[in-house]
Formats: sequence, structure tokens, C-alpha cells
Amino acid sequence: MYVPRHYLMCPPEHFRVTYSINPWMDPSKPVDLPLALAQWEQLRDRYRALGHTVHVLDPLPGLPDMVYAANGATVVEGRVLGARFAHRERSGEAAAHRDWYRAHGYRDLVEPEHINEGEGDFAVTASWLLAGRGFRSSPLSHGEAQEFFGRPVLGLDLVDPRYYHLDTALCVLDAERDDVMYYPPAFSPGSQAVLRRLFPDALVAEEPDALALGLNAVSDGHHVLLPQAAAGLFGPLRERGYEPVPVDLTELLKGGGSVKCVTAELR
Repeated sequence: MYVPRHYLMCPPEHFRVTYSINPWMDPSKPVDLPLALAQWEQLRDRYRALGHTVHVLDPLPGLPDMVYAANGATVVEGRVLGARFAHRERSGEAAAHRDWYRAHGYRDLVEPEHINEGEGDFAVTASWLLAGRGFRSSPLSHGEAQEFFGRPVLGLDLVDPRYYHLDTALCVLDAERDDVMYYPPAFSPGSQAVLRRLFPDALVAEEPDALALGLNAVSDGHHVLLPQAAAGLFGPLRERGYEPVPVDLTELLKGGGSVKCVTAELR
């Protein structure tokens, strides 16, 4: 069901590519900052046009990855589990996010003991808190999240470094109906079997759309905002009653993120 949502985003004012994981992440190709900002603004305005509320987190110098706001925390029913980043370059972001939540009235907030990168590796459905592991977030963060949120946590092993966060390999389409789409080869055989068992009717993505970060998408239960290059997903989404909303975030893709990476949901 389409319900207006609240999202948190951070402009890419200090954004740069400093490492390489995927073919599109090439530090030798400079980021066009004005274009990156224009693409970010178009996404922000698209959310607002669809009836959603967007809150803006001010970027801080020296933290070039703050634009990937999904990594800063996980919010469920007003409870905030903060992030603890795997790489030192991003460690300062965690405090910036915690400060924002406190300033906006969130009181039930914890600083985690174990590494988790927010909604990069946590995805919320009605029945589960899906939790990625293998490249960034620690498996120990899963128990910590389950204890804090009081929700069953389902661990999923990521095995392909091109899909280093869960939100690059799986998208929740409708949380209330436990409806998801995902790319099977990003996961271990055992995790694939678990996904098939729990989500037998899931939309299974093909490699070209996964490589275009088509699963790094945001759904409000009807509209699915996703990279325009993931055109192979448009038809299957429409067949399931969703409305794909393609967006161009090619500059932000250079840093390894797309629609979901730059969007934190405030549940």
C-alpha cells in the first residue's frame, strides 16, 4: 500500500571516489560535483512530488561519503540503532547521524558495540529484519539488532564483493506483504535457499539490472524509485502492480551507491 514516508538525505557537497570495488568506481575519473548535486536534487524533488517528506542532513567537510545517508542508522518504530563503520574514513559519520536524530526528538537511540552500516545491511519487513554480512557489517551486529528492536533477525551471507552491502543485492518492495526483489548470485547457496523458502514469490533480478544497482532502490509500496539503467526490472515490477520511477544518479554510482544508498527511511 502506498503510504507517505519520511526520508533523510545528505547533499553530496564533498563527495569523491577514493576506492574501487566495482567497474563503475574508478578513482581516476573525477566526480562532476555540480552534476552529482543536480542528480541528488532531482531525486529529492521526486520524493516530494510523490507526497513524501524529505529531511536534509547537512554535510560535513572531511566526510565525503555522507551522501550515502542510508548507512548512518537503522530506524524501526522510532527506535534508532546507530552505525559503527568498518572503515576509518567514514567513522565520523556515525556521530553526525546520532546528533541529527537526537536534535529531532529521537530519544530511544543506542550507539552499537559491533560494526553495522545501517540500512546498507539491514532491511525491514513486517516479519523480519534482514541482515547482510560478509564484507562490511559484523555478524555480531545481528544479535545486537535483534535484542534492541525485539524483531527476529535473518542473517544473509553476501559472497560477491560487487554487492558488498545488502541494499545492493536486495530491495524490500512492500514491507507489509514481505515482498522483495533480489539477485541470487550475490548470496551464498545457503542464503539463497533461505530466501527462496521465505520469499517464494520474490522478483528475481537478472545480472545486467543487478550490475546497474537496480536493487539499490526505494519503494513506498507502490512507486519504486530505481536507477534508469535497470530497465529490465520495469516490466516485471509493473506486472506485480508497482510503478517503476527511473532516476539518473550516474555520478553517485561512481561511489558505489544509488537511490537506496542516499536515502534513509525514518520509520
